[in-house]
Amino acid sequence: MKYILFILFTVMTNAAAQLMLKQGMMSLGPLSFEGSNPLIKILQIVFSPWVFAGLLTFVISMASHLYVLSKVELSFAYPFLSLAYVAVAVFAYFVFHEDLNAWRIAGIAFICVGTVLIAQSGRDHGEVVAAASTEPTKTSELLR
Repeated sequence: MKYILFILFTVMTNAAAQLMLKQGMMSLGPLSFEGSNPLIKILQIVFSPWVFAGLLTFVISMASHLYVLSKVELSFAYPFLSLAYVAVAVFAYFVFHEDLNAWRIAGIAFICVGTVLIAQSGRDHGEVVAAASTEPTKTSELLR
């Protein structure tokens, strides 16, 4: 559990990247590749300020995730990324005035419950794995 702050940083940067990409695409307007070179259009999209910031934020999120993966089990760390769905839905509701109906709220609740269950499962085991990766395994640990 000592790496939970890094995991949550990964989640929040992932969500922030999604929000920046959405803002960027909204500022560009509807896409149309008719009458233009697709490569130039893609470059215009990638280098628009919000989209570019979102892509850079994804790089930061990925670097953080790689650090987390070097410390804890994948089966513990990866499900936390589903919290990005929760953050995106909530922020999209407030920032972009997107719909947050009962079905979405129920889905968010299920995601949160599942993430709490996964966090509880890694409370002891995740730390043992992280410690074991830096220290030689003792026979007594193998018998647990």
